[in-house]
Amino acid sequence: MAITELTAKEVTKKVINKEDLFILDVRNEGDFNDWKIEGDKVQHLNVPYFDLIDGVEGILDKLPEDKEILVVCAKEGSSVFVAEMLDEAGVDAAYLKGGMKSWSEHLEPVKVGDLKDGGEMYQFVRIGKGCLSYMVVSNGEAAIVDATRMTDVYTGFADELGVKITHVFDTHLHADHISGGRIIAEETGAKYWLPPKDAGEVTFEYNALEDGNDVKIGNTTINIHPLYSPGHTIGSTSFVIDEKYLLSGDILFIDSIGRPDLAGLAEDWVGDLRETLYNRYRELSDELVVLPAHFMIMDELNDDGTVAAKLGDLFAENHGLNIEDEKEFRKMVTENLPPQPNAYQEIRETNMGKINPDEEKQREMEIGPNRCAVR
Repeated sequence: MAITELTAKEVTKKVINKEDLFILDVRNEGDFNDWKIEGDKVQHLNVPYFDLIDGVEGILDKLPEDKEILVVCAKEGSSVFVAEMLDEAGVDAAYLKGGMKSWSEHLEPVKVGDLKDGGEMYQFVRIGKGCLSYMVVSNGEAAIVDATRMTDVYTGFADELGVKITHVFDTHLHADHISGGRIIAEETGAKYWLPPKDAGEVTFEYNALEDGNDVKIGNTTINIHPLYSPGHTIGSTSFVIDEKYLLSGDILFIDSIGRPDLAGLAEDWVGDLRETLYNRYRELSDELVVLPAHFMIMDELNDDGTVAAKLGDLFAENHGLNIEDEKEFRKMVTENLPPQPNAYQEIRETNMGKINPDEEKQREMEIGPNRCAVR
């Protein structure tokens, strides 16, 4: 019998549906500890591939008999070999097609809700990287916010819906993943928007995303209202869409807040971060549904696979929004920063248009978890 393969999409569905899954991860210990497939019902056993070359007999007693076993490696080859050995030993096991590379790149489109006059809001969940991007659809037109480099997913989805992409936005100059915004704009003829305060070193033309630049999608009354919200970067801009949704970029997450140090200016920008979170956002309606550009942990996913929560609930429950003393807030933010994202400086330069790495290099630059939040 041929060994069963599971795609990243199939594994994503299992994670979202909270199905039991036992993962035998055969990458080295450092890579496993840095980044792995996670979920409420996911269990792991990490045994490096080189420890299994001579056979799997030594781990058979560590594998459950009542759960699906998925073998995972970096790019697929090693997991196929191990899954075949398990099969020969009488263990029913599958492997992850494309390995962790495919897990990093998979985007799962999920409908968030309806807008006024028949429009729709979609969230694209990059479950292996924690990135979130959006498509706003109205009357035959679409806008995309914070697209990843897997641009064909967005253009293909727009084709399925029968809509034309007319606007593409980045809420800020990203440092943890490569933006696909400009490429989508070039391919579709859409306008590409970027906050000018983040665009001082970019090498391409763009439309300046500033307060007051409302953008209408379709012929309906759905408007995208930019809201200048610095703190993660000096140009970070949020969007209030349809008076219903707040796209918060990397300023506010469901379980955390944005880090201010990815340009090396944490001490300078932490004040902007507090001003945005504690003043600008406080002026908004508690009923706005917050849709961030990233999530950190699987607990932030709702039962339907979306990452979303009402702003009022976050003001009540998110610790980063409830530190009254400004000195304590500054200390909490600057002393709880995770390691910098992998290759973050190269990613910033790519998003500025200064360098143009090939596809394989871009994959290498993005491998690993996102690290956009204060711990």
